Amino acid sequence: MSKQSVAQVRALLSSITDPQDPRDPRLAEFKDDPRKGVQAALNQFTKRLEKRAEAKAAFLNRFRYENQLWQAGHQYVAGIDEVGRGPLAGPVVTCAVVLDSQFDLVGVTDSKQLSRHEREQLYLRILDEAVEVSLAVSPAQEIDRLNIYAATQAAMIRSVKALHHQPSHLIVDAVPLDIPVPQTTLIKGDQKSISVAAASIVAKEYRDHLMAIYDRLYPGYGFKDNMGYGTAAHLAGLEQLGACPIHRRTFRPVPDYVN
Repeated sequence: MSKQSVAQVRALLSSITDPQDPRDPRLAEFKDDPRKGVQAALNQFTKRLEKRAEAKAAFLNRFRYENQLWQAGHQYVAGIDEVGRGPLAGPVVTCAVVLDSQFDLVGVTDSKQLSRHEREQLYLRILDEAVEVSLAVSPAQEIDRLNIYAATQAAMIRSVKALHHQPSHLIVDAVPLDIPVPQTTLIKGDQKSISVAAASIVAKEYRDHLMAIYDRLYPGYGFKDNMGYGTAAHLAGLEQLGACPIHRRTFRPVPDYVN
């Protein structure tokens, strides 16, 4: 039986992060410990390692497209995604991210599945660990002139062309691009490709920060909270103040509030 206190056992288990560590002989000793506190700590430890192993397996699965392309001889592969196609105000932001096989941020997944704090932390680490990151912005005026789909495509193409490490293959979330670079187009690509997921996180964080700035420039619409989407507070602002310079004139009901 372990002579360690329950608190000591808990601290030791919390320090084990390697999924191979369950072979540690001390764990067998804890399993035979009759104290409820030790068994509860051991149960939490087991669940934590199972969750960690599942996250790692999912991460490796989302890396399969990149791995296949690298093995086929493509040194630089870019994942491309966009944020902001649906709002009534603000730009569409696109991002192209080039990763390498050393990239190990297991938490990178579809930005919509992450909390704001998780996105902020991953955003900084992606910028640090990626081979290269490129952003492009399509403002409301371009969206109104081209339409949302064409404006998104144009911004995506600009983000790719701005890369110093020019990719020989692209992994694109849902939107095929009219450029002479081979492409893999994935529906819900941010859930299937690490490069696309990383691009979605960077684009989302960048756009959120832009909308917070616009909230100060154009108060009364709640941009820092609704990011330009048509919430009740946003629609109330439109009715009271009319449309501001970053509203999309071709998105209803914005035309009803253009002075």
